[in-house]
Amino acid sequence: MSTSQAENTQSDGKSFEQLRHECLMKGVLFEDPDFPAKDSSLFFSEKVPVHIEWKRPTEICKNPKFILDGADRTDICQGQLGDCWLLAAVASLTMKKEALARVVPPDQEFNQRYAGIFHFQFWNHNKWLDVVVDDRLPTVRNQLIMLHSASSNEFWSALLEKAYAKLNGSYESLKGGSTMEAMEDFTGGVGEMYETKAAPGDLFNIMKKALDRGSMMGCSIDITSSAESEAKTSTGLVKGHAYSITGVEEVNARGQKVKLVRIRNPWGQVEWNGAWSDNSREWNYIDSAEKNRIMQNSADDGEFWMEFEDFKRNYDKVEICNMSPDSLTEDTKHQWAVNVFEGNWIRGSTAGGCRNYIDTFWSNPQFKLLLNDADGDNTCSVVIALMQKNRRKLRKEGLDLETIGFAVYEAPEGEDHVGKDFFRYNGSKARSRTYINMREVAERFTLPPGNYLLVPTTFQPHHEADFLIRVFSETKAEALEMGSKVDADLPDPPMPSPPEEETKEEKGLRRLFEQLAGSDQAISVRELQEMLNGVLSRRKEIKFDGLSLSTCHSIINLMDVDNTGKIEFQEFKVFWEKLKKWIMLFLSFDTDRSGKMSSYELRGALKAAGMQLNNQLLQLVGLRFADENYEIDFDDYLTCIVRLENMFRVFQALDKFNRGRVQMNIMQFLMLSMNV
Repeated sequence: MSTSQAENTQSDGKSFEQLRHECLMKGVLFEDPDFPAKDSSLFFSEKVPVHIEWKRPTEICKNPKFILDGADRTDICQGQLGDCWLLAAVASLTMKKEALARVVPPDQEFNQRYAGIFHFQFWNHNKWLDVVVDDRLPTVRNQLIMLHSASSNEFWSALLEKAYAKLNGSYESLKGGSTMEAMEDFTGGVGEMYETKAAPGDLFNIMKKALDRGSMMGCSIDITSSAESEAKTSTGLVKGHAYSITGVEEVNARGQKVKLVRIRNPWGQVEWNGAWSDNSREWNYIDSAEKNRIMQNSADDGEFWMEFEDFKRNYDKVEICNMSPDSLTEDTKHQWAVNVFEGNWIRGSTAGGCRNYIDTFWSNPQFKLLLNDADGDNTCSVVIALMQKNRRKLRKEGLDLETIGFAVYEAPEGEDHVGKDFFRYNGSKARSRTYINMREVAERFTLPPGNYLLVPTTFQPHHEADFLIRVFSETKAEALEMGSKVDADLPDPPMPSPPEEETKEEKGLRRLFEQLAGSDQAISVRELQEMLNGVLSRRKEIKFDGLSLSTCHSIINLMDVDNTGKIEFQEFKVFWEKLKKWIMLFLSFDTDRSGKMSSYELRGALKAAGMQLNNQLLQLVGLRFADENYEIDFDDYLTCIVRLENMFRVFQALDKFNRGRVQMNIMQFLMLSMNV
């Protein structure tokens, strides 16, 4: 993807080139209004502990350079921020020059085109963004306190960290994370994670193949408590710290093949001191030419070699980010087919939680995967990656990563959105290994050809988040969002019976109606409210405080065919038949007889009434009518169903519109008619 295809992110809509040109024409240095040189750009939960000065590179040293003698992994030294995960990914990025040139565009320097402005590009939720920053950097006593280069006059890595902090809201938002997260943001690739203690037997070959194909790779040691974080072990390794893997080799030592892994610590100095470490005796056992070939950096620079078995013993996780989504476990290289979806979990409608919560689980967004083309061994290989969006940026609002996961089921025929009973009686065919509070959960599956149902969820219901799903398949596959139709099946109501054929119930209603009606034999909205509340209050199975004036206005709008603002008794009789049906529906979904129904049941209730909404509309309706306990009382239920029927009847009359345009107008009309 070329630089021009990245989206501009500046609030004024201007590109890097436009902003730099404006500054050069005015003879001023750029000051970024979107990410000001203030404490708020550094921290959101604490005060800055020391006096920090924001300085430009030209104020820090005499001859600043953007990149000095090429960008490499020795340019990345950790500052005061706990973002070693990011630094490990940057170190891996420097090993892949094409990817580096995408993230760090080379068209910038401290020369005659210098205007105090730089830009970087990151993959963010399935698109590339161009992030502009000014070059004011946080310093204490003229020293950079965040990421910096080992060379005091080189600034690309410090400015890259600033741009990434801006993308995520602040420097503090970068505290703690997975190397995989940054690797994906630098490449748009898909990540895989292996536990070294339970790794496949060919993990070494997987890692070697990954590096050979230009994949980025990291590793880390788990901690059992926060006290262990960044604790140095007796062997020179650091717990809870993100390392990058920069080399994999096999050497001959004393007639035996030895597997070696090269690892880099972003801190620089702290290194492994065991077998095959710098200056260890093991290096004397191999041919000097081979030693010179692979022993490139023998100084105490944070990069070191380990034997593969020692590596597995000491490290717990290996993270691999495929630069392009190619197979890592096959000898032949395949190009994956990719399907991407965006969605959200909204409490009260689509935040159903995991399978433990069967009453709401079915209400989660659902996606159908059509895996019809088998690969070599009559199976379909897929990688499913579920990512929650913008959680770092939301930290300043007190929100953090949700615990997420997904399940895959064999899809039933013909269902648009699968209901509760299906999940009650059918087990999953595949699922994420665990629910975890990481930005992305990704799993590789081998499934027989067929149609599958993918259900992404948070662990607990009522937890809100936006998400992105990427499905990579070795052969071409189709995927579609379920429950995406907006439709209604509303047959014309039967003609009301003539007065002489009225039932006993209808005759009683007529007497009450005529008492309230004036000489025009029609009732107004207030008279309708009085009549319905009087009649419904006698029905003990309906527990409510009475219908609101707003609900009665909606009923008049639905039934007033002659536009008088009132309804006559014949119109009322038609409505009464509808109302009896709606009451039965409400009672069937009020399972605990509390007088309220769960807002998560609204999709089913509306479907039974002949109306189908997509996830977005359902979320809007849920937000409008559900209370703080995600319940809807009878009055709000009736308002909702009357307004929806009114809306659908309007659009059924507009059949001259094509369906796509009608659906778009339904969205707009619903927002107005629901007061959302």
